[in-house]
Amino acid sequence: MTGKGGKNRRRGKNENESEKRELVFKEDGQEYAQVIKMLGNGRLEAMCFDGVKRLCHIRGKLRKKVWINSSDIILVGLRDYQ
Repeated sequence: MTGKGGKNRRRGKNENESEKRELVFKEDGQEYAQVIKMLGNGRLEAMCFDGVKRLCHIRGKLRKKVWINSSDIILVGLRDYQ
C-alpha cells in the first residue's frame, strides 16, 4: 500500500548537522576525550586527551537528546571507585 503516513511524513527530517556547538570548558575531575567506538547500551570507548583509554557511559538525560557518534569530542567526568 502506498501513501502511508501523514503531514509529518511529507515534511521530512529537520537536519541540523551544519550547526556547531560551543565548547564547554573542563573543570576539576573532567577531561576531554574522542569517541573511539560505540558499544551499545549507552556505553562507549573513548581516548582521553591525557592518553588513557576509558570506558564511558552516557547519562540518561543525554541519551536521546544528544546523539554521539564515533570521532566526536566529548567531556568525560572522572570518578573515583572504591
